[in-house]
Amino acid sequence: MAIAAQVLIGLILLLHVYFVLLETVLFKTRGRRVFGLTAEKAEIMAPAMSNQGCYNGFLVAALAVGLLHPNPEIAPAFVVYGLACIMVAGIWGALTVKKTILLFQTVPAAIALALVYLSH
Repeated sequence: MAIAAQVLIGLILLLHVYFVLLETVLFKTRGRRVFGLTAEKAEIMAPAMSNQGCYNGFLVAALAVGLLHPNPEIAPAFVVYGLACIMVAGIWGALTVKKTILLFQTVPAAIALALVYLSH
């Protein structure tokens, strides 16, 4: 994969590591502030957000395998899968939660996916 694609994928991976932490271990503190929730609301939502954070962890894993897999014929499949899932999740999040999710999640993944395809 081209260096630009790898760098952008790495940044997206790190962003999703942040999402994992924000939605799991940091949800009742920093997470509730980021999502604009009261302490009571955060307490109620914590189990569902932790589950969502777990799914973001799967996206991190797919991108990590794609970046680190030694076989250049297999690695892009993990990257494409991870980026496609991130795009779908971003579209769904924009429709159901907050429109800016499209900008911060879907657009970078779409650009990275385009760079992956252009590098082949």
